[in-house]
Amino acid sequence: MKVIFAGTPEFARQALAVIIAAGHEVVLVLTQPDRPSGRGMKLTPSPVKLEAQQHGIPVYQPEKLKDLASHEPIRAVDADVMVVAAYGLILPQAVLDIPKHGCLNIHASLLPRWRGAAPIQRAIEAGDAETGICIMQMEAGLDTGPVLLEKRLPVTGTDTGGSLHDNLAKLGAQAIVEALSTLEFLKPVPQPELGVTYAAKLAKEDARIDWRLPAEHLTRKIRAFNPVPGAWTLLNGETVKIWQAEAIALKGSPGEVLCADSRGLVVACGEGAVKVMELQKAGARRMDTLTFLSGLKIPAGTQLGN
Repeated sequence: MKVIFAGTPEFARQALAVIIAAGHEVVLVLTQPDRPSGRGMKLTPSPVKLEAQQHGIPVYQPEKLKDLASHEPIRAVDADVMVVAAYGLILPQAVLDIPKHGCLNIHASLLPRWRGAAPIQRAIEAGDAETGICIMQMEAGLDTGPVLLEKRLPVTGTDTGGSLHDNLAKLGAQAIVEALSTLEFLKPVPQPELGVTYAAKLAKEDARIDWRLPAEHLTRKIRAFNPVPGAWTLLNGETVKIWQAEAIALKGSPGEVLCADSRGLVVACGEGAVKVMELQKAGARRMDTLTFLSGLKIPAGTQLGN
């Protein structure tokens, strides 16, 4: 098939690579404009752009797709279908209508649960036992289109946002190739009205640790936001990120350090407590707890957070 591909991050790059390897003719790639990155804030191309350039595929990087003139490069390639994965721009109906078979979205949840921008992290944070990939026929609404293909994946008690992202990226790449090869036989299944939830875009404030929450909830949150944006709290007014922790059956005032010694760093929550295994001060590297405590003494009774 003649395919337009629209995507930006690593999740999308993996799908593009597999589509190319499967023999489909990718005639155009849409991706976000190069953005400043790193300490030098140098303009950096997206992973999808780099993949396209390796294969000599034309790349189109519009800031927006609101005016008809911006649609012309898409219309000109006369594609059979557009595949969209974590692109970052809303596609207007006029763009959705251009390819012969419309636009297919690779969405990292079991729709209608977790429509929106951060379905991977929200699934872990909520304690979902299962997630997956949906190949969806796009329409103007936010992830509201009918589902053509679904692949399921268990969420384990050790999954982080990073590990689940990697597993779903592989699954999504497999699913879209299967969908493209069987597109004429796939039956669109409308999403049910019951069970709709929204995965709001991640913000730094979302990752602030509220020690009043139960320990089980907080450990899920810490896993969900590892590596981005990183669950954080305040220690003596300075930001500390917590990367790994487990829930234990101890009690105390929420945010109170119950111990910080050779037994580890234990902090009380609204219910139970968490034992921190890995953390990081601003400007420093990640450390296991004992290494962290060897350079910074934290007296029992210290209050974390506000």
